[in-house]
Amino acid sequence: MKICVAGQGAFGQKHLDALKRIAGVEITSLVGGNQDATAAVAKKYGIAHHTGDLAEGAKRADAVILTTPTKLHFRQAEQVMRAGKHVLVEIPVTDSVEDAENLVRIAKETGVIAMGGHVRRFNPSHQWVHKRMRKGELAIQQMDVQTYFFRRRNINAAGNPRSWTDHLLWHHAAHTIDLFQHQTGQEISDCYAVQGPAHRELKIAMDLAIIAKVPSGAILTLSLSFNNDGPLGSFFRYICDNGTYKAYYDDLSDGKDNKIDLSKVDVSMDGIEIEDREFIAAIGEKREPSASLAQLLPCMHVLGRLEKMIDPQRKAHA
Repeated sequence: MKICVAGQGAFGQKHLDALKRIAGVEITSLVGGNQDATAAVAKKYGIAHHTGDLAEGAKRADAVILTTPTKLHFRQAEQVMRAGKHVLVEIPVTDSVEDAENLVRIAKETGVIAMGGHVRRFNPSHQWVHKRMRKGELAIQQMDVQTYFFRRRNINAAGNPRSWTDHLLWHHAAHTIDLFQHQTGQEISDCYAVQGPAHRELKIAMDLAIIAKVPSGAILTLSLSFNNDGPLGSFFRYICDNGTYKAYYDDLSDGKDNKIDLSKVDVSMDGIEIEDREFIAAIGEKREPSASLAQLLPCMHVLGRLEKMIDPQRKAHA
């Protein structure tokens, strides 16, 4: 399987690390913006070809993983799919419902595998809970999530300057909204959101609170902040009818901090690697992957509804 990775930044490199561990995969091209940085990353990972031209990189590959700035996702994903290449678009797939719906339509027209980078579905911690729920051993009463970062400057996960601005709703809330619906097997019926003041330079709200409910009665409480100067990341608490569980990326413990062994949940303890394996397997098996763009539309519809509540001036399409 020949893969082109577009985006030489922190998340592009997370995918490159993951792909190194998957047999039968060849990274045939690295596409980046800053060519000096792209050349350095290509050298680091032993990638023979790098370019600033997505079309040039895509023609060398069977599939493309897009880890580029959000504003480029729609145009680049359409370009890749119309070139007949499979695509995995990192989260946030788009920052509008209309664009997400159009990408699903283009995927159907072109017949390619099109997937979103919703890695929470693949983290072993959340998989463990998901499998127990499907067996009828657990039922969520409340999912309580804190997504906290300290980003008062426009930097990425590696602490380097970004050319684009991150977003609490379309990126970080999308992880949890999709996961809540995926875990419960239901679409959100009620949802509400409030946001704090916008940052003077970044022009985005730095704090956001969301509450949601599915028809079974299970509720989601989600707090997000770019102002938190403390423990960073996303902390998930599953309050269930048969136990409480705390998930932090690929780790899981019960409500009394007893760590749960996740080593046999999947072939890896790295959620991004498992996500990439699902993408590659779906291509090889000619099937719809988990977190296909079509499966993510209910999440996008909820985000559109929430955006109308917090930013009614924007023309969101729910």
